[in-house]
Amino acid sequence: MSLFSKSFDEPDERRTPDKTRVDVVNLPGISVARVTFQPGWRWSECIKPVVGGDSCQVRHVGALLSGELDVVHNDGTKAHVTPGSAYVVEPGHDAWVVGDEPVVALEFESKAAETYAKS
Repeated sequence: MSLFSKSFDEPDERRTPDKTRVDVVNLPGISVARVTFQPGWRWSECIKPVVGGDSCQVRHVGALLSGELDVVHNDGTKAHVTPGSAYVVEPGHDAWVVGDEPVVALEFESKAAETYAKS
């Protein structure tokens, strides 16, 4: 088949740690995730208890659809990600929702889609 489509509304897998929803669809050769973080979400408070470690060790490649996200890397570099932005965040970081609007993003790194927020 040369065309394949799946809906995030009927994902192959859904994960729901605190203030988090990860909807994963598996397509030929790639897994894609739609992540939703509610206001008050912070990796170190909501995901760390599920996966452990001192910082997020997942590489993220995606696009932010709504909300705002701050990210700080272990080396001190910081980024403020806004809607319409594509991003790459390397392992070794913390992140949190800024403001009162949920963050919704699409993640295109298969390993991240397959493992993020999974115990």
